[in-house]
Amino acid sequence: MPRPNVHLLHTDLVTACGKWTFACLGAVLMVVLTHVATASADPPPVSPQAQAAGLVDVLSVVPNAFIRLRYATTDNFTGQQLYPADARCLVHHDLAQGLAAAAEVLRKRGEVLVFWDCYRPHDVQVRMFEAVPNPNWVARPTDYARSHESGRSVDVTLADGHYGWLTDMGTDFDDFSPRSLAHATEGVSAAQQANRERLRTAMSAGGLTVYSGEWWHFDGPGADVPRPILDVPVN
Repeated sequence: MPRPNVHLLHTDLVTACGKWTFACLGAVLMVVLTHVATASADPPPVSPQAQAAGLVDVLSVVPNAFIRLRYATTDNFTGQQLYPADARCLVHHDLAQGLAAAAEVLRKRGEVLVFWDCYRPHDVQVRMFEAVPNPNWVARPTDYARSHESGRSVDVTLADGHYGWLTDMGTDFDDFSPRSLAHATEGVSAAQQANRERLRTAMSAGGLTVYSGEWWHFDGPGADVPRPILDVPVN
């Protein structure tokens, strides 16, 4: 049976429940237990196409990560499901060691990485730009693969390693406002700024650099190098 790759976090459950109830608390407990049970299991092999492109499942290098691919749902800026429901978080193997190092820094603090996006197929990038044709917020597709399209960038946030509560960063994912800037101060509290800094510090320990326009986006080595477009499914 394929390993579940979308872990509902506390904010999703509260939205679904409407308020804290015993049933809602039970649902949270089930999420935590499921995460604990699956974190120690090896993910299934990636597809032959992914292997040929040098892509690996991030859970093979960061087994305690929460995978919450927003583009595998309609909860994203396009309002459309852009990935299949069984999409996996794939990254180029060049990122593996760095992500593991960042995760280890966070583990010592009782925190875990939450992955919102990883490798992104070219056709999805085209659909995104069609939805929001503004290069200030969505990268314009080209004849080459860079960043997400080459599997060398990730969109991440933090969560409590015990209960899975999402850390307050001041904005949601893909918030197209000045508050989403990595070093924003206006409209972002001191605590939220500190949370972002903690994420940047951990990712920097793994050699990943934050994109100044989005606090959640981190580039690995060679992310800006143009490469042939990949034809690799995300599942």
